[in-house]
This record gives sequence, C-alpha cells and structure tokens, in this order.
Amino acid sequence: MHVLVMTVVHHPEDARILHRQIRALVDAGHEVTYAAPYTARGVVPRPWVNGVDLPRAAERRRLAAVRAARRLFRSMRGKVDVALIHDPELLLAVAGVRGRPPVVWDVHEDTPATLSLKPWLPAFLRPPMRFLARLLEGTAERHLHLLLAESAYAGRFKQSHLVVPNETWVPDSVSPPGDDRVVYLGWLSEARGVREAVEVARLLQPHRVAVELIGYADPQSRPVLNDAVAEGLLEWRDFMPNDEALKRLDGALAGLSLLHDEPNYRHSMPTKIIEYMAHGIPVITTPSPRAVELVERYQCGAIVPWEDPDAVARAVLRLRDDAAARRATGGRGYAAARANHHWPSSARRFVAQLEAWGGVKGR
Repeated sequence: MHVLVMTVVHHPEDARILHRQIRALVDAGHEVTYAAPYTARGVVPRPWVNGVDLPRAAERRRLAAVRAARRLFRSMRGKVDVALIHDPELLLAVAGVRGRPPVVWDVHEDTPATLSLKPWLPAFLRPPMRFLARLLEGTAERHLHLLLAESAYAGRFKQSHLVVPNETWVPDSVSPPGDDRVVYLGWLSEARGVREAVEVARLLQPHRVAVELIGYADPQSRPVLNDAVAEGLLEWRDFMPNDEALKRLDGALAGLSLLHDEPNYRHSMPTKIIEYMAHGIPVITTPSPRAVELVERYQCGAIVPWEDPDAVARAVLRLRDDAAARRATGGRGYAAARANHHWPSSARRFVAQLEAWGGVKGR
C-alpha cells in the first residue's frame, strides 16, 4: 500500500505523525510519501519516507500552503491507495478533487476550542470561525474517513470513529529518577505554562535543582525563554526530534505539565504525561481532568493548582527529599504505561484500519 501523509501545520518530526503512525506503516511494509514543511522547519526527510516539501501554514499565512498541498494531492491522487491528512486546513486541499483516493483526517484536537488560543485571530472573528470550524467538521465526517486522537472528541461527531490515542513507545527498562533535574517536554506557550515554568526555575535555583525545557516555543513565548536562559535560570533546548527528546527524560527528578484551564485542554490527554510515565519519572501536573484521572488512577505523581509556581516548586522539593517515594512513584507510572499505553497495541489497529480503507490486505 502507498500512503500519502500531509501536514502544513505540524513539524515534520511530529511524534504522532512521524514516529508513531508513519513508522508503524513503514514497519508493516507499506510505502509512505510524507509531505510536510521541511524547509520552513529546517529539517530533512527521514530516509525511510519519500519526502516532499510543502510551505508552512502559520498564523494568518495559510492560503499558499493549502494551495501547494492541493496541487500535490491532485498530482498524486492516482498513485496512492489512501491519503492521511493532519490539519483542518487540508480539508480544503482535498475538497472536490475528482478521482481522489480514500482520504483520512486524523483529528488531533478540538478545532473550535483551539481558536480561543490563537493570538493572531481577532476576538470578534472567533465566534464565526468556531461556527465555520464546526461546519467544516460536519462536512468532513460526511465525505471522509476520520480517526480521533481522543475518545473525548467523539461527542463532536454523529458517527463512531476509531480512536488512535496519543500513546508512546515504552522502553523495556528505565533508569530510576534522579534528584537534581526537572524536565518539560512539548510545545511551549503561555497557555501551556511557560511563565510558570520560568518562575519554578527561579524558585528551584537556590535548591540546586535545574529546570530543562524541551520543545518549540510560539513567537510570544520565545522572548520570555531567551531572557530566562540569559539570566541563567533554566536550559531551553528548543525543538528536538522526538526520539532524541525522549532520551532527555531518563533520570530526571520529575516531568512537568503546567497547562492552563482552557477549553481545548479539558478533554485532552496531555501526551507528555504518558511520556513521563513511560520513562519512569514522577509527574507534576495542573488539574486538567484527563491528567487528574491518570495521576490518581496510577498514583504516579502530584497534582498542583492552576498557575501556582510555588506549589510546583514545593512538589518538586518533596520528591527531591524522599528518594523512596520518588522511585516508587516513577515505578508505578512506568508499569502502568507499559501495561496500558504502549504504542504498538494501537499501531496495529491503526495500520489495519488504513489497509481496510485503502482496500489492501496486510502482509
């Protein structure tokens, strides 16, 4: 089976797209053409995909990327068995194309809710844009195949769709958590707690506990992080490929998830929490419902109030000062991740579903 995978929004090294879904397809013996904004993001395609460069859709500059994706889709429609798209914008790129292969939209987020987090979108445009987003989702459901990253997204659609959760590869073994370094892995923005992370670093500095942030920062957060680095408060590694970034979790004291109380986060499972668990480190998280559910079920960390750096720092120091509790907490998270959130189980369902839609039998 030949699969065309397209994104103009996500980084070409996106963990869900490249390191989970595409990797699963390639491992199952399928050919993948992966169209993504390589040049715009300063990376090159992995050797195990057919890479095609697309423009990046960012803030208000999206039309050129959608047009380029549409041209590519039209040129390849007779050469692939199925197309997998990852951005709502790309619904416009495939709409109305005759003779197209089966198209699958992988729904990553609550699209209408995310519009409240777009600083480039004027407030007066947000209500009509939310209406248009709901309309677009309904049209997509009638004409395309859908995959959902969260079971909570099901309520937005009339039909049932396969859920392919944001799980991760869980190593066969992990190092015990250390006592001098706290990590954050993921996108960095104000709504995801970037200012709280900087303040946590300031509070922990006298205690000689380092804070390490790994991830791409939005334009509004980059000056804040650059100032914090210049001040010597923390280490910010910017974007790293997922396979490299995950190695930085090993041996950390704890992993942070500092989401604010935003509509788009209330029903989403923070993938970083699963990744922290998978690497045997305790979780410190704000009380978003899915995070609370995970931490309380598996007793794998601490829950702190919204936007409260002092509470985060206190939780870190409690773990730092109690090695037995720290190791037990990390161990419970690791065992739960290995048993319940190991990507290969979902990978098999994902590949089988695309094979069915593409009319191709698995090997």
